[in-house]
Amino acid sequence: MKAEELKGKSQDELKKALMDARKDQFNARLQRASGQLENTAGLRVKRRDIARIKTALNAKADDAAKPAKAPAKKKSAKA
Repeated sequence: MKAEELKGKSQDELKKALMDARKDQFNARLQRASGQLENTAGLRVKRRDIARIKTALNAKADDAAKPAKAPAKKKSAKA
């Protein structure tokens, strides 16, 4: 999952994607422990996907928490 894809999603969609990614990671860890997992590099990919989703969620939360800035006042030139 790419960061650009995550930027266009809402917070609810990101939370759902995070839960799905965590479930996938959990299942992959169980498969690795039982010796059924063939692609162990997928664990790293899943971990990084989770980090990307969390980063996007935090960025959206920061944007929502910041108040809108008022336009800056123009300073008059002094003689």
